[in-house]
Amino acid sequence: MRVADLVELTRAPAAFSIPGDAWSGTAHAAAGGRGWAMPVASTCLYWSGMAFNDWCDRHVDAEERPERPIPSGRISPDAALAVAAGLGAAGLGVAALLGGRSAVAVAAPLALMVVAYDAVAKDAAVGPLAMASTRGLDVLLGAHASPATAWQPALAMTAHTAGLTWLSRGEVHGTRPQVAAAVTAGTVAVAAATAHAAFHDPHAGRLSRAVGVGLSAAYAVVVGRAQARAAQQPTAEAARSATRTGIGGFSLLQGAWLARRGRLAAAATVVGAGPAYRALSSRWSPT
Repeated sequence: MRVADLVELTRAPAAFSIPGDAWSGTAHAAAGGRGWAMPVASTCLYWSGMAFNDWCDRHVDAEERPERPIPSGRISPDAALAVAAGLGAAGLGVAALLGGRSAVAVAAPLALMVVAYDAVAKDAAVGPLAMASTRGLDVLLGAHASPATAWQPALAMTAHTAGLTWLSRGEVHGTRPQVAAAVTAGTVAVAAATAHAAFHDPHAGRLSRAVGVGLSAAYAVVVGRAQARAAQQPTAEAARSATRTGIGGFSLLQGAWLARRGRLAAAATVVGAGPAYRALSSRWSPT
C-alpha cells in the first residue's frame, strides 16, 4: 500500500475541513485544557469513515468508479477495512485521552453514526441527515463538557452538511435543478443565520462581529455560487465541483463561528487552510 493510495482512500485533503468543527464547539463552551487538540480525534474518525465507505462501496465502485483504490487493486478490501478499524479505534482513544468520559460520550455516538451512514443509511432517504449528524456531533465533541452551549454552530454545520450530502448524490449521474436550487437556498439561510448571530452577540467585540459577518458573506458567495451553477447546469461535473467547493466552504463557516467568540487567530488558521485544501484536492479528490 503506497502512501498516495492511503491518502486517496481516506480522502485526506478533506481533513482540512475538520479542525474548525471541534474548535467552534470549544470556543462556544469556553473550554480550556486540551480541547484545542480534539481535532486529532475528529480527523481519525473522519478518515476511518472514508476508508469504511470505500469498503462498503467496493462493488458499486467497480462499475462506477473503477479508478478508486479498492476496485483498481491498489488496496485490498481487507487492508481497507483494517485501516478503517484502526483509525476508528485511534479516534476513540484520542478522545478519551483528551477529554475523558464526557468526550467518549460524544465520540462513541459519532463513530457509530459514521458506521451507520456508510453501511446502511447512505442510499436511504435519511442519508443526508445521518451524515449531517456526524458534523454536528463533531462540533459537540469540542464542547464535550457542556455540549448544549455549542448548539448554534452545531446546527449550522449540520445544515451545511445535509445540503452538501444531498447534492453529492449527483456526482456520478448528475443532480436535479430543484435539488441544487434547494441546497443553494439552504446555504444562503445558514449564512444569514450565522451573520445574525455574529452581529448580535453582546459579548463580541467590533472586530469579531465584522469578521464573523464578513466570513458569513464569503461563505454564501463561494459555496452558494457553485451550487447555483449546479442548479443551472445539473451535470455530474457541476455536482462534483459544488461538492468540492462545499467541503472547502466549511472553513469559512467555521471561521465565522470562531470569530463570533473572539477566536480570531483560530478563525485565521481555519480559513488559511483553504489554499492547502484546494491544492491537495486538485491531486486527490476529497469526495
